[in-house]
Amino acid sequence: MATATASSASIRERQTVALKRMLNFNVPHVKNSTGEPVWKVLIYDRFGQDIISPLLSVKELRDMGITLHLLLHSDRDPIPDVPAVYFVMPTEENIDRMCQDLRNQLYESYYLNFISAISRSKLEDIANAALAASAVTQVAKVFDQYLNFITLEDDMFVLCNQNKELVSYRAINRPDITDTEMETVMDTIVDSLFCFFVTLGAVPIIRCSRGTAAEMVAVKLDKKLRENLRDARNSLFTGDTLGAGQFSFQRPLLVLVDRNIDLATPLHHTWTYQALVHDVLDFHLNRVNLEETSGVENSPAGARPKRKNKKSYDLTPVDKFWQKHKGSPFPEVAESVQQELESYRAQEDEVKRLKSIMGLEGEDEGAISMLSDNTAKLTSAVSSLPELLEKKRLIDLHTNVATAVLEHIKARKLDVYFEYEEKIMSKTTLDKSLLDIISDPDAGTPEDKMRLFLIYYISTQQAPSEADLEQYKKALTDAGCNLNPLQYIKQWKAFTKMASAPASYGSTTTKSMGLLSRVMNTGSQFVMEGVKNLVLKQQNLPVTRILDNLMEMKSNPETDDYRYFDPKMLRGNDSSVPRNKNPFQEAIVFVVGGGNYIEYQNLVDYIKLSLIFPT
Repeated sequence: MATATASSASIRERQTVALKRMLNFNVPHVKNSTGEPVWKVLIYDRFGQDIISPLLSVKELRDMGITLHLLLHSDRDPIPDVPAVYFVMPTEENIDRMCQDLRNQLYESYYLNFISAISRSKLEDIANAALAASAVTQVAKVFDQYLNFITLEDDMFVLCNQNKELVSYRAINRPDITDTEMETVMDTIVDSLFCFFVTLGAVPIIRCSRGTAAEMVAVKLDKKLRENLRDARNSLFTGDTLGAGQFSFQRPLLVLVDRNIDLATPLHHTWTYQALVHDVLDFHLNRVNLEETSGVENSPAGARPKRKNKKSYDLTPVDKFWQKHKGSPFPEVAESVQQELESYRAQEDEVKRLKSIMGLEGEDEGAISMLSDNTAKLTSAVSSLPELLEKKRLIDLHTNVATAVLEHIKARKLDVYFEYEEKIMSKTTLDKSLLDIISDPDAGTPEDKMRLFLIYYISTQQAPSEADLEQYKKALTDAGCNLNPLQYIKQWKAFTKMASAPASYGSTTTKSMGLLSRVMNTGSQFVMEGVKNLVLKQQNLPVTRILDNLMEMKSNPETDDYRYFDPKMLRGNDSSVPRNKNPFQEAIVFVVGGGNYIEYQNLVDYIKLSLIFPT
């Protein structure tokens, strides 16, 4: 997972523009063009679907002329008088199916777009199939799109959703991984990062830690960028691909961080809205799936229980409440939902009141004067009705999502876990024994307890004695925990250099404001009794500190030995590269082994602070 600091046009905008151009037969899409679009079908694989779905809604696809969007490997009927736009990975299986479509004459014409660059041999396979099917003239265009990454925010992208375990922390760090498998993992990561920079239209300066998987990615990415820049005729970083003056003088910094520098943060229970939604609910590609719990119904004995309804909600940039509050502490979110609901009710009452006035009959002078005074008000109220309904939809959405999150917080005492872990990570005095929380049957799931203990184990300078460890292990086992993660962290801590100096997390970062009171009024949707109102204090996490050191060119033992690559330099030997002495204006942070929403939010907060108080 990666995040980018503020840039001229966000990566979300750039990838959306590239997709719209592709759907417009690879001609730039003009927003205000009059007339009907050309009607077409979109054929994608799961990878293509995952890239498009967070960026373009069904309505936007319809506006682009897409009447049908179908999976490549589904049963599809021929539509011989319609062009088809394909958006797929160049895999053997996909190429075979596309060749089959050509043989079956499914569509009028074929616009073949590959998410990643297609190899020459696979291109020849398509050409041979087109020749054999006498469909050469129907293959209108073949394009490499270099869009092999998924943008989830204006400033955040992930590599993939399908097969993500292939590039996960476990895949990179498992002890039995072969060199060939490691090469494949690294190539997959590098391909996505290369696509990202092609879409961004910029060649970065790369920094990475030594002796880690991040260094392997840096070496490969530097080589791939260098080779592309050397091939002047086919370079993807010249001419039209670069927007006018996109990065005229400033080049972005790419910071490649290895997950092993900080294993406590990904395990940490969180307190901000977006990170909580991701941690406790089913949240993928900006869509949250909730199971609606129906109340106990009077059903005859032996009747089958009612099936739970599943509801899906999209949390998108259009949702102003989400944009404003996704990084806020949860109690603040609950309070804001309540305020929005009250303001909506006031507006709704006004509309109802005006409508009833309009319905007044008789010649009563007072009624008539009220009528004339209120006609203008009513016109404005009715014209704002769609806006009001959309507001209501978003309030309902966030009431449901926040209620689902709150149920988890209360059932699992997540506020207690969050506050206790913050104290462990910031070396603050603990107010209760760790053993008590692990042994408390009402505090959290076995996974919650294991996460808490691992954070304690990772963060302490002095590992617990064998006798203490046995006591903890017994309590964890009694709580139903699987001890394999602890076994791994023990080996990791013994092996890693960090054993002598665990990542520092700064001083205490929460302060309890006592139990929630303001949201506790009787009309509130959220019964938050007993949940702590914890306020966050801004502290830079290890990933953010590393970025700050490298962007501002600060000398710091944490980053002084980071390698430096400049793919634009003729020679690739990093020791002889003249260093850029000026601080960077733009940066991309990529965590090899997976980032998380806690780190993303910490980076976002750091950028906001830098803009308010520039150094």
